[in-house]
Amino acid sequence: MIRSLKGFLPHILVVFGFLIISLAYFSPVLQGKEIYQSDIVQYTGMAKEQNDFRAETGEEPYWTDSAFGGMPTYQLGAYYPHNYIKKLDSVLRFLPRPADYLFLYFIGFYILLLVLKLDYKIAFLGALAFGFSTYLIIILGVGHNAKAHAIAYMPMVLAGILLCFRNKYIGGFLLLSFAMALEIGANHFQMTYYLLLLVIVLGLVYLIDAFRKKQLPHFFKALGVMALAVLLAIATNATNLLATQEYTQYSTRGDTGLSITSEGKQKETAGLNYDYITEYSYGITETLNLFIPRFMGGSSSEKLGEDSEMYAQLLRMGASPVQAKDFAENAPTYWGNQPFVGAPAYIGASIIFLFVFALFLIKGRLKWWIVGGTILSIILSWGKNFGFVTEFFIDYIPLYNKFRAVSSIQIIAELCIPILAVFGLHKLFNNFDGDKEKFYALNWATIITAGFALILLVLKSTLFSFSGGSDSVYIEQMGVEFVRALKEDRKSIFTADAIRSLILVLIAAGFIFAYLKKLANKNLIIVGFIFLILFDLVGVDRRYVNNEDFVAARVMNKPFQKTTADEMILEDKGHYRVFDLAESPFNTGRTSYFHNSIGGYHAAKPGRIQDLYDFYISKNNMSLLNMLNVKYIIVPTEEGPTAQQNPNAMGNAWFVENIKWVNSANEEILSLADTNLNATAIINSEFKESEIVVSKAQDSTASIKLISQEPIELVYKSKSSKEEFAVFSEMYYENGWNAYVDGNETPHYNVNYVLRGMQIPAGEHTITFKFEPQVIKTGSSIALASSILLGLLTFGGIYFSFRKKD
Repeated sequence: MIRSLKGFLPHILVVFGFLIISLAYFSPVLQGKEIYQSDIVQYTGMAKEQNDFRAETGEEPYWTDSAFGGMPTYQLGAYYPHNYIKKLDSVLRFLPRPADYLFLYFIGFYILLLVLKLDYKIAFLGALAFGFSTYLIIILGVGHNAKAHAIAYMPMVLAGILLCFRNKYIGGFLLLSFAMALEIGANHFQMTYYLLLLVIVLGLVYLIDAFRKKQLPHFFKALGVMALAVLLAIATNATNLLATQEYTQYSTRGDTGLSITSEGKQKETAGLNYDYITEYSYGITETLNLFIPRFMGGSSSEKLGEDSEMYAQLLRMGASPVQAKDFAENAPTYWGNQPFVGAPAYIGASIIFLFVFALFLIKGRLKWWIVGGTILSIILSWGKNFGFVTEFFIDYIPLYNKFRAVSSIQIIAELCIPILAVFGLHKLFNNFDGDKEKFYALNWATIITAGFALILLVLKSTLFSFSGGSDSVYIEQMGVEFVRALKEDRKSIFTADAIRSLILVLIAAGFIFAYLKKLANKNLIIVGFIFLILFDLVGVDRRYVNNEDFVAARVMNKPFQKTTADEMILEDKGHYRVFDLAESPFNTGRTSYFHNSIGGYHAAKPGRIQDLYDFYISKNNMSLLNMLNVKYIIVPTEEGPTAQQNPNAMGNAWFVENIKWVNSANEEILSLADTNLNATAIINSEFKESEIVVSKAQDSTASIKLISQEPIELVYKSKSSKEEFAVFSEMYYENGWNAYVDGNETPHYNVNYVLRGMQIPAGEHTITFKFEPQVIKTGSSIALASSILLGLLTFGGIYFSFRKKD
């Protein structure tokens, strides 16, 4: 027992070290501060109504009125019954955010390296190299928490797979089950999809190896164990997955039925269009910033000092020292072709050197699935810059066209490269290879990496123009001399970082040389590499995410302040919508924080409201705004945002005199332009067999009014001497909203492309709409049963393992 505890002691110390390092990097969290994350600010606005409703009632709403006219909250942090994996995840993320995610990066990668049978010291080093990879820190800075969350669990998924391939079926099954459940629960399916691509590469390499070694039965047995583990992981996340699948068809990722664009052109695909998918495509040359951080200028808002050429030029142009300094602190030094870059995706010059070193030493499966995954990742990150491969994946690889920002697939390279890099150190310290092979690897790794950095330094002015895509705009606005100064600064920071990478490579090479010459022992070299990697990566990370990014907690808890326009609107206690022209209406969560907005901020907006925006709302079509019950429009003025009341808003519900039948979604949306929507409902002929009628002789005294409203329940009172057809200014969502007339469930229909319509009997009636999503009930039952099964299998596996050991 004592010996067993001693065996665990190094790992306990490593975990404690990860905890200290995570808190040290994000030390302001110890003072109660929170990092200012722009995406989380927008999420706070979008989710405020559901969070308030949950706090007030203890009930989960699953629908919000505050964004896009109404949408499910499935992708807005909804809580699901029996989601025990989420509770486990909360236990693992016990540190203050974002230190919790950095800690998860470290732990997940450490477990993977232990499964690969690396010494705990080398595994500790490798975990630091992965966790401090610049891209992983940057996404925490801007608030891509779900992405960071999913990335953090990737190494553990790989660890479970590798255990299964090593005949450790029980341990592999359990680790893969939990890791995959946590990965799916992180709820960033784009990252999980990219992980799947890497796993396919890994599987193909292992299949070829099994075929060559005549071990196919073992391969397929391991594959079967993994399949069961993944199925169980999926089942524990059934509610989230089923709800997401359902909403995807309703979102911009699905098919709204339109085959035309707002310009009248034919739509390209049922998913996202090519330009949107590839908008953020990494430049082929830009990939070199994995090795030299500011190879392409760094970020779109780089901090330059008073010694910069730009600062001097601004002074010459007549700017005050304060103005020149402020501008130089946010200099547009990035000269690549992406619309915006927050920071380079730097992996580390020292890590790249070790990766190249390892390529000459390591043979077999590990090398080839890592190299294969890295190459695939980098090629796909080029997007439209390597169009024929990207087009093939968009057209023929399932689900690839559901995700945008293809540059983010580089995360696979950022995962793979550190694995092989630290494995190269492992090979350096063991005796499987002689010193001759190790010197050969050292020489070539130094020649390739240091030589490459030196060539770039010497020939930089010949190879590169340092001209950016927006320079022509700067010439028009600021003049030719300003752009000349900007290019000089780009060249200066390129030179500084290229020299930096060259020195780091030579130091890393010197460490290995010292070990091979027996001038330093293994432990000293590992300590040296730990400090070198921390200096290398943390030094770049702190340029972009540091203590200055933290604010008082109240700033993040209440990120938006009321304007006079907001205060005026909020005096109206009715149920209506707001259109905010003072902001970019479909790219802000601010309006949703205070009002029921027809805009919002979400990567997967409801598809049909996006269609309406493209066709009409973006053109300020008042007829559509009236139909959506937009009672207030916020407009920008010199004095600040001002609220204007729209007297023609149609209200919460109204009776119509006519039905206009159309045969397609195209006709439905186009008919909105020339139809009197006060008097006519546009309905797709798919509902024609329903008993939909309108009163031929209108009852002038007929009325329908909203008397009670909550996100998940709306109650109306109707009164009419004749049967009527009513249109409700609420978003139609087939899977969840049920309608009742005097307590009896009654069918309702999709009208006017996005709204609800319903046949109302003559007389006085109470009409109730309730959001009762069956998908939550079904998913929760599956999640409960599978969680119980996983728990039983875990205890059984632990018992069996101990019994086998005895």
